[in-house]
Amino acid sequence: MYKSLNRGALKIQASWDDCLPMAKAAGFEGVDPDLSTDSSAAQIQDALAQHGLRIGGAGLPVALYGNDTDYDTSIAALESIAPIAAQAGCTRFNTYILSFSDKLSWSENFDMLTGRLAPAAKILESSGCRLGLEFLGPKTLRDGHAYEFIHTMEAMLELCSAVGPNVGLLLDSWHWYTARETVDGVKALRAEQVVYVHVNDAPAAVAIDEQIDNERALHGETGVIDLPGFFNALQSIGYDGPVTPEPFIDEFANQSPEEVLTRAGAAFESFWP
Repeated sequence: MYKSLNRGALKIQASWDDCLPMAKAAGFEGVDPDLSTDSSAAQIQDALAQHGLRIGGAGLPVALYGNDTDYDTSIAALESIAPIAAQAGCTRFNTYILSFSDKLSWSENFDMLTGRLAPAAKILESSGCRLGLEFLGPKTLRDGHAYEFIHTMEAMLELCSAVGPNVGLLLDSWHWYTARETVDGVKALRAEQVVYVHVNDAPAAVAIDEQIDNERALHGETGVIDLPGFFNALQSIGYDGPVTPEPFIDEFANQSPEEVLTRAGAAFESFWP
């Protein structure tokens, strides 16, 4: 596995190209690409190679919860984007799955998502790409909604199996913690079941069931989450993909890219295997 940057997740106010040398200097080994139907695989590869960086993963550009027209348009675009991504070496896509619904029961939601995700997964598979699905753990996110939905690793693996053979987990350490998942649970996975990883920490002095999404801490900053155990488990199963910080720290938007990247890069030192 390797330390990878998604500049949006760190609220970095700089272009993708400008981030590359700063990411390298801060100790990152990879960077998520900006992908669109106009992307050039060769230009992405050349830019990364110039700075000795690997390619990370990409968000699934599909309107999963949109209306039928938006969904169909985005699926058509994915048919163009997936081959470009694969040519650039980016074979790991990911998206999150909402842990609630105000309209659909569990089974209805499961069927809807399977129906929309399966075509996307098939398109990705045709280009040799995989899809990681992220479960959202916190109880506070489900509270007040008519129906609960997937919010654990086991249940998400069921959806992955229903969607396609190239589908696995996006494991986020904060959601893993708030779902009360365990190190042994990660050790029980196979390497191919983990497509992408987010790393972050949780605020101190907040009970697990009171943790609120988007209120997080930089990885290793509080020590609330057992990041050494989490990453030793990933290493033990042979996970070899990107590890991307996603702390949702508002102050980063007002800091220089160099300052943010230096802090984020140094934060790995306390737990990295």
